Amino acid sequence: MKVKISHQGPLFSKIVAGCMNWGEWGVNLTVNQAQKLIMDCLDTNVTTFDHADIYGHYTTEALFGNAIRNKNALRQKIQLVTKCGIKLVTPNRPDNLITSYNTSKEYIIYSVEQSLINLKTSYIDLLLIHRPSPLMNPEEIAEAVTRLKNDGKILHFGVSNFTRTQFEMLNSFTPLVTNQIEVSALQLDPFLDGTLDQCITKKIRPMAYSVFAKGELFSKNPSDRKNRISKVVDKLAEKYEATSDQILISWILKHPSGIIPVIGSTKINRIQSAVKGLEIDINYEDWFMIWEASTGKQVP
Repeated sequence: MKVKISHQGPLFSKIVAGCMNWGEWGVNLTVNQAQKLIMDCLDTNVTTFDHADIYGHYTTEALFGNAIRNKNALRQKIQLVTKCGIKLVTPNRPDNLITSYNTSKEYIIYSVEQSLINLKTSYIDLLLIHRPSPLMNPEEIAEAVTRLKNDGKILHFGVSNFTRTQFEMLNSFTPLVTNQIEVSALQLDPFLDGTLDQCITKKIRPMAYSVFAKGELFSKNPSDRKNRISKVVDKLAEKYEATSDQILISWILKHPSGIIPVIGSTKINRIQSAVKGLEIDINYEDWFMIWEASTGKQVP
């Protein structure tokens, strides 16, 4: 149930649990509820958990950390991903005057040290720059990454939401093991703009968030485009004896870059369903049925 994210990268579960909605930005789990969800994920062979420092206005990492506090055996079974670089305006960071990006050496190191405190751990398995900044200095970022790796505070480094050229620039200064991007039947850009092609070339697995388009694919008031997709997905769900979400997972997994989906649900049955989606292998024509439904036209 684990895959190597790149040649020199970590072993991750094939489905990643996204933690953005665990705290104030979502269902506001208690520590005990978070602990149970972690254990339920492990029972489902989901061992990788995706965070960002800003989630829950800088509080969700601490929620998770309190759930694994003083549980060294549990920490050894899981892989932690977190992100930094975005500065939010929130009472929890009163010095932040506007939402902005900071990818300076000092801020990256500061952010990681705060995440280590919040997550109650001595190391982060994978650190990502959350979004590319127009002002990012690749030499400075590389210096921060080298120091953090040498200190054992991070094991691997990657990026999120980077374009091909931004990835190439930073990767030439420090090795990147993934690019976490938005991919879904409603977000087709990575299939066309070279982002996924680059992952294949670099032999890295991309991570994909919002694989259900932030729930829009299950909206009660769908657009014509979503209606077209839903009709095809429902038809395929019947054909493969699966659920709609499993078909959408299978559709993403079909791409040869080896996409690792990040599932943002806090409901264990939805995470379990996504894992079952790993067993489905839709054929090429069925894959293009969903593509055609999304674009509204046949391929040329």
